[in-house]
Amino acid sequence: MYKGTSRFLAVAATSLALSIGVAHAQTPAPQHGPVAGGWHHRGHGGFRKQLEQLHAKLNLNADQEKQWQAALTTMKQSREAARANHRQFKAQFDALKNQPILDLNAMHAARQHVEQQNAQLREQTAGAWLAFYNGLNDQQKTTVSNALKARFAKMEQRHEKMRERWQQHHRGAASTPASASAVKP
Repeated sequence: MYKGTSRFLAVAATSLALSIGVAHAQTPAPQHGPVAGGWHHRGHGGFRKQLEQLHAKLNLNADQEKQWQAALTTMKQSREAARANHRQFKAQFDALKNQPILDLNAMHAARQHVEQQNAQLREQTAGAWLAFYNGLNDQQKTTVSNALKARFAKMEQRHEKMRERWQQHHRGAASTPASASAVKP
C-alpha cells in the first residue's frame, strides 16, 4: 500500500506542478477515490484563487497570455472529457456488474480503456502547461517555482498528517483486538 501511495503522490505532485505553473487536470478516476489526498473535491475555489494570483504576478506579455489561456482551456476541456469518460465507464461498469456471471475481462478492458483515454488527456494538459512554462523568462519561472514549492510544502504537511493519523489508527486497531480477546472467556 505504501509503495502505491508514494507512486500516486508522485503522480499527484507532478500533476499539481503542471497545473499551478503548470497542470490541474483533475481526473475522477474510479480506482482512486478522492484523488491526491482529496484536493480535487476540497479547496477547489482556493486553487482557482491561487492560479489567479499567480497569473497576476507573472505580468505576461501578449504571446505568454495566449499560451496561458490555451493551457487553461486545454485543462478545462481535459477535465470535462475525463468526467465524461468516468460517467461512461460507470454506466458500462454498472451494466456489467448486473450480469448473472461477471465478465471480468470486459470490466478490466473498460477500466483500461478509460485509463488510457485519461492518460492522453493528462498528457495534453501537461503539454499545454509546459509550452506555457517554457515561454516564460527566468524571473517568471522563479515566481512559478516559488508558488509550486509552497504548494508542495503544503502537500507534504497534509501527507505527514495523513501518515500520523494512519499510524494512530493502526496502533489503536492493533491494541483493540488484544484487549477484546482478553475480556472474553
